[in-house]
Amino acid sequence: MILQRIRAAAKPATQIPKPQSTDIYTVVGWGQSRGEKALVYRLPTKSGTKKASEKRITESAFVAGFEVLQKSGELTREWFKRNFPALERDGGCNFTTLGGILELIGEAQYAGPGVYKKTKTAG
Repeated sequence: MILQRIRAAAKPATQIPKPQSTDIYTVVGWGQSRGEKALVYRLPTKSGTKKASEKRITESAFVAGFEVLQKSGELTREWFKRNFPALERDGGCNFTTLGGILELIGEAQYAGPGVYKKTKTAG
């Protein structure tokens, strides 16, 4: 069910909420990564480059992140590093994108460096 909500909210060109950043990260669509479906998103273009880069977050990361948020009331970068080390190695923006997408659907809110908390109105 969480994946349907994410797919409905994270349409191409949707801006992803990012903490403490004025850079704009946007949803590209859905593709494949590490043998499963994944959200593809675009990072801001760095000065001196012509093409923006893209990253991916797997469906399993969204499901697991949502479950830990529901059970513990928070989602932390430490949890993300332990459970999704390959995604963490791809860049720290993967954690804030996971949290930002959960924020987009009203399940989480940024609570400080490395922490998203479950919203009070969320299930």
